[in-house]
Amino acid sequence: MKAGPGGEELPLFAHHTSSFLDLVEARQPDMLPWNRVDENTADTTAIPHGTTVLAATFPGGVMVAGDRRATAGNMIVNRELEKVALADDYSIIAYAGAVSMSLELIRLFQFELQHYEKVQGRSLSTAGKANRLAAMVRANLGLAAQGMVALPLYAGYDEAKGTGHIFSYDIGGGPYEERGFYALGSGSPYARGAMKKLYRDDLTVDELARACVEALYDAADDDAATGGPDLTRGIYPVLAVATADGARRYSDDEAAAIARTVVDARMTSPLGPKAPLRP
Repeated sequence: MKAGPGGEELPLFAHHTSSFLDLVEARQPDMLPWNRVDENTADTTAIPHGTTVLAATFPGGVMVAGDRRATAGNMIVNRELEKVALADDYSIIAYAGAVSMSLELIRLFQFELQHYEKVQGRSLSTAGKANRLAAMVRANLGLAAQGMVALPLYAGYDEAKGTGHIFSYDIGGGPYEERGFYALGSGSPYARGAMKKLYRDDLTVDELARACVEALYDAADDDAATGGPDLTRGIYPVLAVATADGARRYSDDEAAAIARTVVDARMTSPLGPKAPLRP
């Protein structure tokens, strides 16, 4: 509760704002992640960073995939990090950058979407969600300039249009809508290179899942900060998809089956599948 002009206690929603971010900024700004760190003294050199994530559209939806590795300098600090999460019923968020800040950004975005739906009685549009996320990225600009960069990759299914959409961001907020596919993180040049030869806009969801894992494999092959499928430890990429049926995360068994197929094929063709030349 917060005191009103006459000293009376105001309820939580007295600010009449559909933005959870604005509500916290007005009532308790010290709870926001970018207000809890002293950017003048924060040591960003030892902060774990996560890479690589990618997203791609297909007829009727959008898919997001991410590797599991987190590094600090030349050290692997986590092999099982999940960089892909469901944002709400029809959208997915992934990230590359400072792990601690990125995880808080994801949680804040999830609360933002839940808060809006409870206050307004309906969900934001896909573009509206992308713009709300942009405001959060922009709010972290001060810390991003000090090395605490948290860059999201947002993908959503537009119920009105029946199509999937991908949005990327710069440290100033963006957002930028991407066409077809996009990758983020230190392994992204290799992942995008792989997708250039494997991606078609008419791929089925199963074909796209295989292409995404192939792209992450190529990224791990050339980027030390990206982790490939680890059959020994049972660690596989995270995959999520958003369609008219909603957003869902692939089960560990589903992801493992795709990863094992890719690894088995690489035993005889280490460079991966060849894209056919098309007239």
